[in-house]
Amino acid sequence: MSNITESNNLHWASIWGNAVSIGENRPESYGKNITLRYPIYSAFDGDAVRLTFDNYCGTDTICIEKTTLLVSGKFYPVTFNGGNTQCIIPAGENLVSDPVECEIKAGFFFKVSFYLKTYTQMRSVVYTSGPLSGGQYAVGDYSEIEEFPINVSRKTSYNYFLSNVSVYTIKENRTIVCYGDSITAQDWPDYLALRCKEEGYEHTAIIRRATSGSRILREYDNITYESYGLSGKRRFSHEVPTDGADTVIIQQGINDIIHPVGTDVNPFRPMSDLPTANELIEGLKTYIAQAREYGYKVYVGTLLPIEGWRTYAGFREELRNTYNEWIRTTDLINGVIDFDKALCDPENPAAFLPKYDSGDHLHPSPAGYERMAQEVDAIILK
Repeated sequence: MSNITESNNLHWASIWGNAVSIGENRPESYGKNITLRYPIYSAFDGDAVRLTFDNYCGTDTICIEKTTLLVSGKFYPVTFNGGNTQCIIPAGENLVSDPVECEIKAGFFFKVSFYLKTYTQMRSVVYTSGPLSGGQYAVGDYSEIEEFPINVSRKTSYNYFLSNVSVYTIKENRTIVCYGDSITAQDWPDYLALRCKEEGYEHTAIIRRATSGSRILREYDNITYESYGLSGKRRFSHEVPTDGADTVIIQQGINDIIHPVGTDVNPFRPMSDLPTANELIEGLKTYIAQAREYGYKVYVGTLLPIEGWRTYAGFREELRNTYNEWIRTTDLINGVIDFDKALCDPENPAAFLPKYDSGDHLHPSPAGYERMAQEVDAIILK
């Protein structure tokens, strides 16, 4: 049992976090006898750690047989519900671990490992990328082995079940939540975390809550596209309330604009899914109102250029521009982060500056993601 007690000078603050989304429906959607391991970068010193495992998108109960922390070469067992080593989570629910007392140092990594012994539905998962992201899995129980054998392990960019890691730390330490779709699931939040380290914002941690393909207003109800994620009304209130958070950065809406193509092209993407500018703005206002209820400051990023993307059209560009102009001019938020202006080609604002384009004309290049991190005003990070 933990000896952690509440203190006026200490609190729990998240140092790592991801959304959970719906895993792609495949015949091999169940795993067995697998150890998953994720390196966790801590922005803060701390005296204890607690983990959140989330089965929000699952349709079966899952059982995590064993969980460990590897901190400075020492393994610590993780327990749940006052001492149980097994973590059993019904479909649609999550579970926070008991506090694990150990010394966490700012600027260093520790590792979370968990073993799935029996057949487990691998449905609550999210893809992420970036210099601080990624993990490993191994066939077998290696939850207390410091290095995975290379012949039974592989790297992975998919985060299963583990949705949050918090440390018990001083009250001055706080968390910023980056919320969005695939652009935020990719590199720029990691670059923002590295910027905090490099520029001395030692009291700020950056976490992401982002799922590829997700929209503010819609979600798919078929197994072909359900992995594109939940709608905002099912995501925001589940993902954004976070230990130690006082600020959310929202950057979402582009998939609402680019997905609908008409049932003559794709039976699952009717043009009736295309929102008006007012509908999209009202969806964003719902996010803002919820964030205010949590006591958060709210910053919103403009949508990036899309000229050249395969569904690009003039009416989509007009919708994007109207949405961005509302973000730039509204007084409902604490400030705008003008990602669009930072990454567009000044000679052709509908398109990326070539060095910031990944090549698909929708997602930034590594240089583009670094530029996004630089665009966040220092006042947000202090």
